[in-house]
Amino acid sequence: MVSALFARLLGDAEMAALMGDEAAISAMLRAEAALSRAQGRLGIIPKDAAAAIAKAAETLRPEPDGLAAGVARAGIAAQPVIGALKTAAGDHAVWVHFGATSQDIVDTGLMIQLSQALALLRSRLSDMSDLLAAKAHEYADLPIPAHTRFQIAAPTTLGAKIAIWRAPLLRQLQRLDELLPCLLNVSLYGAAGTSAALGEQAGAIRQAMAAELELGAPETPWHSTRDMIAELGGWLSLTTGALGKIGADLVLLGQSELAQVSAGTGGASSTMPQKSNPVAAETLVTLARLNAGDLGALHQAMVHAYERDGSVLEMEWALLPAMLERTAAGLAIGQDLARTLRANPAQIEAAFAADRGMMLAEAAGFLLAREMPRPQALKIVAEALAAMQADTSLTLAEALQPLAPGHDWAALLAPERNLGQAPQIARAVAPQA
Repeated sequence: MVSALFARLLGDAEMAALMGDEAAISAMLRAEAALSRAQGRLGIIPKDAAAAIAKAAETLRPEPDGLAAGVARAGIAAQPVIGALKTAAGDHAVWVHFGATSQDIVDTGLMIQLSQALALLRSRLSDMSDLLAAKAHEYADLPIPAHTRFQIAAPTTLGAKIAIWRAPLLRQLQRLDELLPCLLNVSLYGAAGTSAALGEQAGAIRQAMAAELELGAPETPWHSTRDMIAELGGWLSLTTGALGKIGADLVLLGQSELAQVSAGTGGASSTMPQKSNPVAAETLVTLARLNAGDLGALHQAMVHAYERDGSVLEMEWALLPAMLERTAAGLAIGQDLARTLRANPAQIEAAFAADRGMMLAEAAGFLLAREMPRPQALKIVAEALAAMQADTSLTLAEALQPLAPGHDWAALLAPERNLGQAPQIARAVAPQA
């Protein structure tokens, strides 16, 4: 996880708590309690043993440091947790973890943690989507230069730009809703994934355990098929990638030479007092790139040998919590940036004035093509642009006037008259229900 020094820059305290050691231990003990209760109800273990084990699991709070040596020996966190639970269960220890395997408990515990972690991410994602929807509406009609390949291209509106930022966030909400039922499942399949030690009631135990934990209960073991973990990693990377795009745009739009849009509170330079560094927007880019890099490593964990492969499980344990924390951090930053985003109309107007209408060259060509062959129209526009190169005081409208008289070029080429569907794109967005 993130070091204390960088915890408020690249980390998220709420997600760190949900995915931290104490939460993992608690989730594994919840899984053991649910297993014991299910087995007690079905008569697989004595009811008094089931009650005692569940009570011990609910009150036991072993310190992570005290378990670390056991984890190092076993190569899996569940074993020392189970050992501590057996000690706490006293005379009922023989019935602790009955018929399960350590990975069942680790994976079920992870799903318990993920159900909370992904609820947090969904809430933040939905909130950020709503904030951007409001901003898109606010700036639906505000013209701003669009850029393609870092060059001024044509007018758009700030609202349309924001709506485009928001679109993948909406898709991510939909993807998450589709992912959750496939992902959030108990694991209870025993040593080799055959449920042999659980007997004929293996399916019933899974169903009862899953019902208590509000998880699914697939009949097919997933000890060694980690595609849903990989898909979750992809979702996390897509989310931070969408946020990174917003961050990159805000960095560029907030450059000293442009200063057309601002968001958040800038960071100060240690030696240049005039600067306000776009730390938050930059961090969105950083988080996106870190998650994209870890996604490739997480996908490596799909190459899972035989029925269990500790080397790839360790990759998951190292990578997934960090990806979740980065995504939570990115969404918290994104919420603040969306909430505080504001336009600088004077700077935007200055950009249009400095361009002298060149970004309307495409529009001029299409306007002329209504009354003459397109090649001739394009030739006239090219001549006007050449005239602007020779005389830097000319606007495109002024350069076109002698070449194509009889038109009110200043009015025809006004940015607000050449926005295409940008205002409609901005207004089409609505807050997420």
